[in-house]
Amino acid sequence: MARRYDCSDATDRATGLREAASAVRRGELVVLPTDTVYGIGADAFTPEAVGDLLEAKGRGRGMPSPVLIGSPNTLHGLVTDFSERAWELVDAFWPGALTLVARHQPSLTWDLGETHGTVAVRMPLHPVAIELLTETGPMAVSSANLTGHPAPQDCDAAQEMLGDSVAVYLDGGPTSDSVPSSIVDVTGPVPRLLRAGAISAEELRKVVPDLEVAS
Repeated sequence: MARRYDCSDATDRATGLREAASAVRRGELVVLPTDTVYGIGADAFTPEAVGDLLEAKGRGRGMPSPVLIGSPNTLHGLVTDFSERAWELVDAFWPGALTLVARHQPSLTWDLGETHGTVAVRMPLHPVAIELLTETGPMAVSSANLTGHPAPQDCDAAQEMLGDSVAVYLDGGPTSDSVPSSIVDVTGPVPRLLRAGAISAEELRKVVPDLEVAS
């Protein structure tokens, strides 16, 4: 039976964060608010849990899960060949609605799906998410919807779709925006915008003027 906690109440929030962190360590799924939409998350280093996440969404391995982190410093252990321009994007837009696709460390023992040696990583601008990520470490997090359905902006919509496939729901109230994060590929010599989202190409070009836009 799924448990749900109201993060607007200090006591419920503390209990919910503790229960969510424990659930993640047990390899279970949690729903959490982010600064864009609600996400469904699992321990990034537990392949079975990531598999359960993809199954709960009805999503195949060909659409691997992004990873959320609670601090830019966590990048040092996750990615390799991270360029100076990539760090400039981190400095300018993290925490926030920018996802960066980078090459992950080859030594990492995780299975996020068919990533071809890359990882899509983001630090969200939401206190509940950051507090949970600080406790759990990197989490595989995807929008908390069934594939083909709208990404949820509140906990009710997420729970209606995902039900008891999730152990803990953290209700942080409605999210401020339904626009997803922008995605920039930093694996090549020039940053490349793969998905225009909450941060426009114009804003990104103030930091990386040679940004390319995928057709």
